[in-house]
Amino acid sequence: MKKVVVIGGGNGQSTLVKGLKKFPLDITAIVTVADNGRSTGKLREEFHIPAVGDVRRVLISLAETEPLVEKLFNYTFDTISDLNGHKLGNLILAGATEITGSLSEGVESLSKVFNLKGKVIPLTEDYVTLMAKMEDGSIVEGEEEITFANKKIDKVYYKEEPTINPSAIKALENADAIVLSMGSLYTSIIPNLLSRDIINSIDKSNAKIIYVSNMMTQPGETDNFTVSDHVNLLNSYLGKRKIDSVIVNNKMIDLELIERYKVKEQKAQVVTDYENLKNVNLIEDDLFIVENKMIRHDSLKLAFNIFAEVFK
Repeated sequence: MKKVVVIGGGNGQSTLVKGLKKFPLDITAIVTVADNGRSTGKLREEFHIPAVGDVRRVLISLAETEPLVEKLFNYTFDTISDLNGHKLGNLILAGATEITGSLSEGVESLSKVFNLKGKVIPLTEDYVTLMAKMEDGSIVEGEEEITFANKKIDKVYYKEEPTINPSAIKALENADAIVLSMGSLYTSIIPNLLSRDIINSIDKSNAKIIYVSNMMTQPGETDNFTVSDHVNLLNSYLGKRKIDSVIVNNKMIDLELIERYKVKEQKAQVVTDYENLKNVNLIEDDLFIVENKMIRHDSLKLAFNIFAEVFK
């Protein structure tokens, strides 16, 4: 069975693996653990553990009993106590980490309970802090603070050098395909590429490197970015190996939605600039769907394109 490693975090990665699990693939998700906001940030601070929020999302997506697990793990407490705002899944992951001694072992234990169709590997067991140097020279500390700074980012890095999970290194070296998920470039994908150990592992592998392009820009992070801008930025953090294939949406997004995103979220559609993408294998499909009035990738179509590319 072909081995596919998905790198990322947030909603993008969870959407992607939700589709991939429908195909006969050996799936491994390497998940960023630097989030310091909301429920996961509070638990991170209190227990001094890696962030569990993105791990929770991927667990839900890979679970065979997905609808039940999703309701359970995403249940948010609404109370006047200290539980207010916490998601039950985050609490379970924090508890599993305390019981087993590490987030990785906690995830592995829960994987058996929920019959996961793949492996979930936290990037590191360390308590890491994501930093950003902005183009105006200012330094911003913390993933959430970077997201809401709404400033142009020059580069991101870790405040402390993390020790990378050995399972992540092994998975990358043995992969048939490495997929850089859609999602926030600077806070979901690139945080997984900031370690020399990760880059060396990718360089050692014979895997195809596939990037799933975002459909919308992100304020401060990727304003006015085209598809090739996304590719060039990711390649600047990669080592000798660069992106081989790029998957893009070629379906027209509803103008009403585009306008709403522009006004309410300061986001614009990412333009596919074909003239600057001649050095990559471009894969196009109508991937755009609407879920809860939000622009999303069609997880099944996306997974099919990845499956086809892996076996090409």
